Amino acid sequence: MSSFNLSKGDRFSLSKAAPGLTIVKIGMGWDPNDEPGGPEFDLDVSAFSIGNDFKIPSDSYFTFYGQIRMGNKVEDKIEKGLFRPLTEDGAITGAIDDPDGSRSDGDDDEDMFIDLTKVSHKIEQIIICCTICKYPHDNNKDRRTLDLNFGQVNDCYIRIVDERSGEEVLRYDMKDQYTNEDAVEFGRLFRVGETWEFEAMGRAHTGSLQALVDMYT
Repeated sequence: MSSFNLSKGDRFSLSKAAPGLTIVKIGMGWDPNDEPGGPEFDLDVSAFSIGNDFKIPSDSYFTFYGQIRMGNKVEDKIEKGLFRPLTEDGAITGAIDDPDGSRSDGDDDEDMFIDLTKVSHKIEQIIICCTICKYPHDNNKDRRTLDLNFGQVNDCYIRIVDERSGEEVLRYDMKDQYTNEDAVEFGRLFRVGETWEFEAMGRAHTGSLQALVDMYT
């Protein structure tokens, strides 16, 4: 199966492209800061699972690295001893934080897993987001991160992989010319009857993760 490259606004039927797809891997990557001594590009992938009122039903449906709770260990997907966030319906297993984008060749910087068969009937769409982590929440407590934006980040992408086969289904490379935006709604998975589709959104905001929290909670 060949992968499809999407542009902003494109919609894609997962059921048609990958019949039998049940567990989706959302992979995200970006290039580290190549400025000598510059602040790290610490990007975080998160998801908001929302209902027909465009709000999350409970805090559990806001999936980000800060939601980790004991007992959410997924042995076959992560290193021993590490934990990931988990939605209360058990459908979304969130990402482990990657602080700088220095992935190995062929690997994603961050990933999350979505079992489409477990998504609660309360959820109509899952918004996949990317935000820049800034002072004082960054690992190095570097005040220079306050000035970072997506206009400085290169080769940022999101892709969907069939976790069962390991095959990439689609990819969306973020090519917009951003200026001061530090939060992007990368794409969304949404129900169409009994099937799921994906839309490449690329909708940018200022205010980092808090701007998205204010929208969906």
